Amino acid sequence: MSAPDIDEMGPIDYIVLEWPGRQPSGEAVPLILDLVERWIIRVIDIALMVKDQDGKIASLDLADIEEFAEFTGAQTGLLDQDDLDDAANALDPGTSAAVLVWENRWAAPVAVAMRRSGGQVVASGRIPVQAILASLDALEEEAPTT
Repeated sequence: MSAPDIDEMGPIDYIVLEWPGRQPSGEAVPLILDLVERWIIRVIDIALMVKDQDGKIASLDLADIEEFAEFTGAQTGLLDQDDLDDAANALDPGTSAAVLVWENRWAAPVAVAMRRSGGQVVASGRIPVQAILASLDALEEEAPTT
């Protein structure tokens, strides 16, 4: 990626997705590809790994897994071994995982305008869906009944 590209980029996110067993089914791949094709995201880097029952980690070659072969060119090297080790710490034994880094292209115009006006992101985060559902359930339990 060249410097001019960076000036025009949207926010960058990463995600670690975990599946039970040795390999994901690839069911999410067409959905990710659809987002790429519609210019909503740009996959910058992707890595696959497995964690055996003893906690040993192994990387998987994207080209060896048919469902993920289309992402082979998306490996930029941005994800290094330290990143993958950190991701592996979040995994349960006996699971497989995908680590994705992507640009949110849909937000690029806002990000560019913010940078040009001297603005910057000072905090960012994600709220897991499970936390939202738990909060809504708690609010529902606290609500007075009529």
